[in-house]
Amino acid sequence: MSRLSMHAETVVSTSWSELLTGRNLLRSVALTGGVALHAINVHIVTTILPSVVRDIGGLAYYAWNITLFVVASIVGSALTSKLLDKLGPRRAYLLGLAVFTLGSVLCATALSMPWMLAGRSVQGLGGGLLAALGYALIPMLFEQRLWSRAVALESGMWGVATLLGPAVGGLFAADGAWRLAFWCLLPVALLQALIVAGQLGGKPVRGDAAASEPVRIPLLKIALLALSVLLVAFAGQVDDTGGKLLGVAAGLAAGVLVAWLDRRPGVALLPTGAYQLSTAMGKVFACVCLLMIGSMTEIFVPYFLQILHGYAPLQAGYMTAAMAGGWSLASLLSSARSGKDADRMVRLGPLVMTLSLLALVVLLPGDVDVAAEGLWLALALGGVGLGIGLGWPHLLTRVLKSARRGEENLASAGITTVQLYAMAIGAALAGLTVNAAGLTEPDGADGARQAAYALFACFAVTPALAIVLARRVARDR
Repeated sequence: MSRLSMHAETVVSTSWSELLTGRNLLRSVALTGGVALHAINVHIVTTILPSVVRDIGGLAYYAWNITLFVVASIVGSALTSKLLDKLGPRRAYLLGLAVFTLGSVLCATALSMPWMLAGRSVQGLGGGLLAALGYALIPMLFEQRLWSRAVALESGMWGVATLLGPAVGGLFAADGAWRLAFWCLLPVALLQALIVAGQLGGKPVRGDAAASEPVRIPLLKIALLALSVLLVAFAGQVDDTGGKLLGVAAGLAAGVLVAWLDRRPGVALLPTGAYQLSTAMGKVFACVCLLMIGSMTEIFVPYFLQILHGYAPLQAGYMTAAMAGGWSLASLLSSARSGKDADRMVRLGPLVMTLSLLALVVLLPGDVDVAAEGLWLALALGGVGLGIGLGWPHLLTRVLKSARRGEENLASAGITTVQLYAMAIGAALAGLTVNAAGLTEPDGADGARQAAYALFACFAVTPALAIVLARRVARDR
């Protein structure tokens, strides 16, 4: 019997006060601060990207700002177990903050799109480490009955980001000073470093595996994951249809190769059962992938709102942030559910997300004149995030509980690896879709309108597939 089934029917009464008082409060701040920094950065960049492109050019590589960031984040997240083993929580966290800060400086000083993309890659490396540490340290710092709350708290940091990120990005983008948005991240990173230095332990952390066995990194598999995403992204820059299809096929083949290698003896990238839909963990990871891919439509929302609806950068930023706001709100409210109520949340989420993306097919291109258009847009965008957040704490908790003994750290880091890989693939496919639909040619409002139709219609398919998987996940409880 799996640890998931053993604990599934056990309902433990917990409250937020247990997590947010005393020693746990300080630990929670140390744990979630990096996630908040990462999330705020994501919303800042999403908001200012239209202004960046107008300043330094590179519209055809718009999505690459997200793609390379997430690919580098995969590498950073995959290094988590090794760094925890060698450096301990405190120094590993501080290293992630240092790398993230360096990337922010590079972005702030970028004079061309290649320079910006290099900075985004460095930022992503640090951000991936910070995000993975946030999940990896939950089982180490808190009792199991607090895990769901801790996961929800980390998701709640995206709610904080919805308030701060668009405000910082929108204000500076409107004034043509988008570089200052990156400089503002530096004092925040310094403050987080001071908190971490005082609250996290310095000793290396090992799982239940034998202490004499060193943690190894599956470098080949990580490289293949990165190659998988980059091949799909490059397909978006190819003009002919045959080349696009070949690039996508090659990218997906590299991903399949990773799964094949990871099931053979050697250093594992993901825990046992992660690639099998017959296991609880495999179904959860597949569901997470489909939801994450669908969420990457967010990349182009600010651009569509500014070009097709005449929104100012600040307005577009906050409208786009409704996605993250819906995710955070639903995750926080859903985290208290258990048993059959939690199963209902898992099943309902993909359905809400599918309907919301289909609504955006109608609303975002701007061809349909509806009363209170802004309100309907906000509700549809918020619904996309709501669909993810409803089942999010329960999906991730099931990964942690179903991990085999000795694979706890691997499962924790695997959550971020799977999430980031799906986001990277989603970003690459989004870039491919909008470029193929005419974003850069005919360009302008006509190109944006065609791209909006294609993007949201195609990406509504992924949460629709997750509806079926979510039902199977709920049955496995």
